Amino acid sequence: MNRNLQILLVQIACILSLHSVCARPNIIIILTDDQGWGDVGFNGCTDIPTPNLDKLASDGVVAHAGYAAHPYCSPSRAGLMTGRYQHRFGHENNTTYSQENPDSGLPLDQTTIADVLRDNGYRTCAIGKWHLGDHEKYWPTKRGFDEWFGFYGGGMSFWGEPKKGRPDSGVLRNGEIVPLDQLSYLTDDFTDEAIRFITNNKDRPFLVYLAYNAPHAPIQATREYLEKVEHIQDGDRAAYAAMVVGVDAGVGRIVQTLKSEGLYDNTLTFYYSDNGGHTHSARSEPFRGHKGMLFEGGIRVPFSITWPSGIPAGKRIDEPVISLDIFPTILAAAGIGKPDDLELDGINLLPHLNSGNSRWNLERNLHWRYSDGAGYALRQGRYKMVFSGYKKKFYLFDMEKDPYEHIDLSTVYPEKLETMKTVHAEWNRQLINGLWQDPHPENIAIEEGTRQSAIDKAMAGQKGL
Repeated sequence: MNRNLQILLVQIACILSLHSVCARPNIIIILTDDQGWGDVGFNGCTDIPTPNLDKLASDGVVAHAGYAAHPYCSPSRAGLMTGRYQHRFGHENNTTYSQENPDSGLPLDQTTIADVLRDNGYRTCAIGKWHLGDHEKYWPTKRGFDEWFGFYGGGMSFWGEPKKGRPDSGVLRNGEIVPLDQLSYLTDDFTDEAIRFITNNKDRPFLVYLAYNAPHAPIQATREYLEKVEHIQDGDRAAYAAMVVGVDAGVGRIVQTLKSEGLYDNTLTFYYSDNGGHTHSARSEPFRGHKGMLFEGGIRVPFSITWPSGIPAGKRIDEPVISLDIFPTILAAAGIGKPDDLELDGINLLPHLNSGNSRWNLERNLHWRYSDGAGYALRQGRYKMVFSGYKKKFYLFDMEKDPYEHIDLSTVYPEKLETMKTVHAEWNRQLINGLWQDPHPENIAIEEGTRQSAIDKAMAGQKGL
């Protein structure tokens, strides 16, 4: 069926049947950038005040073992947008830094969640960081979003200043440059835009994809947010914390808008980070590692799901969930059948969220891979296998007894390790190599080298060395 005709039929159906179409939930996906698992109150953070995020989480479900689909930015977002392992279509690395490269971006043959929702009567908007292709053909308005307010690259000054010689690398509205005098602090600007879109579209179902670039570097914050973390004595940590406080304030304003418009109860909201915390004073503790790694600190992230009229409140689940589950869960909530030609790797979470159990004992494998397999990991039930691309070593962990990955069991249970290697190899055969490359292995090697240098320095002078 012609896409325009399909959209028209859905809109007519909305007018004729309020219950079947217009009662569909609004959808909001709030994505933060490089936020550590331990940097929200609902995961036990005590130094960064996040009352609004904590309240949003308490109105829904906290996924204690919530995972991103990749340990760093662009591939993780490709997985979210498509509901598929990004390795299946070659989006395994961060996009290149040249807009002139027409082949570096979310492949155009991939269907996004915005494509499907817009075709089924939703009004769609992308706000904030895109990072799925600098070239114009990859921009959000070409990928299912009716409106776009944000920037296409991976990093950005929080004051909205474009890169030197590249005026279009600043903030754009539907592809047109937004003058600097119309911007203040990007976290606040993106919140303002989300509120504007919600208010303007309150009479029809909508999708808001709100991708804050906070708390990604550069570490920049306003005096207002810095004053709220004056109790933090570590200056670097305080500056990072102020960025998280800005996100929290924005989420609070959005929730208040939804409540004022009578939309909150029927809005399905996902909150999570695109990967684990970076080394700029973020904290993924108590988990091991950080952004870029396949230990828990690189992929386990703050993750909450809220839908007051659709799922129970005040619940924490221990079953592993992954951002790939967001796409099929949205389809189920909206009553939209999966298109026949669309293959998704996640699952619909709704039956499990409403089951009353914190563990579902699902027999599924969760996979991660970076740089064409230079490093990879597999979570299979209680066990997790990691192959470290910079240590050139296999690890095996029992995630129930040792969720912090302190005790390597690879030599204790060699049969289990071999079985998991086989499972990974079978999955790996379904994938293709990255369509472009990035310096990830080199960056990780530098970080590991810095760590080793500190260890060597600590041991200097020890007898026998």
